[in-house]
Amino acid sequence: MSVAEAGLTLADPTAYADDDRLHRALDLLRSEAPVHWVTPPGYHPFWAVTRHSDVREVERRGDVFLSAPRPMLAPARTVAPGTGGRKKELLRPLAHLDDPEHRVMRAVTASRFTPQAVAALRPRIRDLARRAVDRMARRQGEVCEFVSEVADVYALHVLLVLLGLDDSEAATVGRFTPAARRSMAPEQRTAAMREFYTYFLALTADRRAHPRDDLASVIANARVEGRFLDDHEVLSQFVIILMAGHDTASVTVAGGLRALIENPGQLSALRNGAARLPDAVEEMIRWVTPVKAFMRTAREDHTVGGVLIRAGEAVLLSYPSANRDESVFPDPHRFDVCRTPNRQLAFGYGVHHCLGASLARLEIEEFFAELLPRLVSATVAGSPVQLTTTFSGGLKFFPVRWVLKS
Repeated sequence: MSVAEAGLTLADPTAYADDDRLHRALDLLRSEAPVHWVTPPGYHPFWAVTRHSDVREVERRGDVFLSAPRPMLAPARTVAPGTGGRKKELLRPLAHLDDPEHRVMRAVTASRFTPQAVAALRPRIRDLARRAVDRMARRQGEVCEFVSEVADVYALHVLLVLLGLDDSEAATVGRFTPAARRSMAPEQRTAAMREFYTYFLALTADRRAHPRDDLASVIANARVEGRFLDDHEVLSQFVIILMAGHDTASVTVAGGLRALIENPGQLSALRNGAARLPDAVEEMIRWVTPVKAFMRTAREDHTVGGVLIRAGEAVLLSYPSANRDESVFPDPHRFDVCRTPNRQLAFGYGVHHCLGASLARLEIEEFFAELLPRLVSATVAGSPVQLTTTFSGGLKFFPVRWVLKS
């Protein structure tokens, strides 16, 4: 594989479903061209940034590298002519915003994601984890599809708790998650988006009339410069909760279990106390890296990794590459539940560091805290399949057979 071919890999959705191919390309780029100009067919060109230190530098300089107008890698046919950016979007989640707007909109929900607020959720999330493992116990000995039957369901119920919704809402809210929308035909996705608008605007109206102690009420009653958020701002808040709040935890729980099954020595280290579960969770997050890339655009000339990025040029931040950087992670292609320190960048860095990172860690930790003491055995019972993507993904099909203590 040449450096040019390695660069093109970053714009190929099928590469993210093939770990060996992806990481061969990323290893080569970090070694030979860590800041590399890529001109992929069907896309506007960009600089691929693949080293941990350079990704951090771009993230740290939010005043120089902007999310607008191109927050995500998208085919050229979907972007506004002459800008290299996405066509005008009705919904603009946090990851698409720059300061000062980003700072204002991030503050809307920040109080619900402080360490203290997240810690207060632990008993309820622990109960959800216990219920998820109980459901697994009722299916033991069978071949089960772990992603849709366990990981997605668990992550969805955590979202319901966060939003203050009953279990009876699971089927409706589940239709709005990225996992559900991926399996829909285009016309079904359009219908689901209309339903999303209707559902969450009605929820907002209800919480303004009858506020509760939940995240939905926080969003509904937030004020900016003395006014309520408008409909688009409200829906942008809910869409990032659904996007980041569901997929990050779900794919990491699934990918973490796969890594433990495929590395029995690491599973033993966790079960016999030789490794700490919080360290293992951090390694699962590094290993899976649910978000694959974000884009930034330089507002002025700036040098990254010795390469001059000119004003108006775009950069792609490769998080899977940063999280396998051998200068930061010894033996980076080894899954190691004892790895510490673990400076993984899966949640980003700087002003765009994931607001829900603490909640995601808690969610993953509580699931494995419930599963591991009851797990007698688990085997992969078929061929796992990963999502084709250039943005966010992980396992989409993971057949497993397990035996649990009752």
